[in-house]
Amino acid sequence: MIRMPWPLPALLVWAGAWLLLKLSLLAGAPPWLALAVGTSAGVLASVLGSSPWRRMLIALGFPLSLLFAWGATLPAWAWLLPLALCLLIYPLNAWRDAPLFPTPLDALRDLPAYAPLAPKAIVLDAGCGLGAGLRALRLAYPEARLRGIEWSWPLRALCALRCPWATVRQGDLWRSDWSACAMVYMFQRPESMPRAVAKAQAEFAPGAWLVSLEFEALELVAQARVQAPDGRPVWLYSAPFKRVTSL
Repeated sequence: MIRMPWPLPALLVWAGAWLLLKLSLLAGAPPWLALAVGTSAGVLASVLGSSPWRRMLIALGFPLSLLFAWGATLPAWAWLLPLALCLLIYPLNAWRDAPLFPTPLDALRDLPAYAPLAPKAIVLDAGCGLGAGLRALRLAYPEARLRGIEWSWPLRALCALRCPWATVRQGDLWRSDWSACAMVYMFQRPESMPRAVAKAQAEFAPGAWLVSLEFEALELVAQARVQAPDGRPVWLYSAPFKRVTSL
């Protein structure tokens, strides 16, 4: 199967479903049959998604857009405006990382007991979104120098407003320099963890911490696994990392 960069599979499937709907109606099919053809095509093509939530987005995109368009009097080009706004807030290359999943405020409160940091230590939220992770880090490490990096400049601007006590900049978390960080916090995706481990191994100083909410770095032995109040795990890894050995 040819692998296409996200969100190209979703866009192609949604466009194809709408095309099938139009062609079916032009061919004289009753509306219910045309709707069934378009919806079925979207559901069947959802196998192009590389993860469950992407397959769900592909499958539901056409029927949801149909609901929004039902009875609408706007010209067809007007539907490009929400797409343009979405791309402005969440650019295409950011779609390869996590969606906008906020960190609960109390999720990291127990970190200092397992990963104590010196005053003024640099702590980076890699992919800080609207700043929920930075706020949780501030609760855990009030004396740390908190930094955030976010690819979307509108989200970066809003994050800076919400977190004026942190240094927040726009940029690619994968191209940022982690060498000065005492801790890098992430709430990304399982697919992001091997890349994060490779970057941390290449740039971390001894004793620096890689912290991940919910998603484990399967190739590493964790120094600690903390349970957040909502039940999700927080994984802690300290450089130099100990890799899992195969039996």
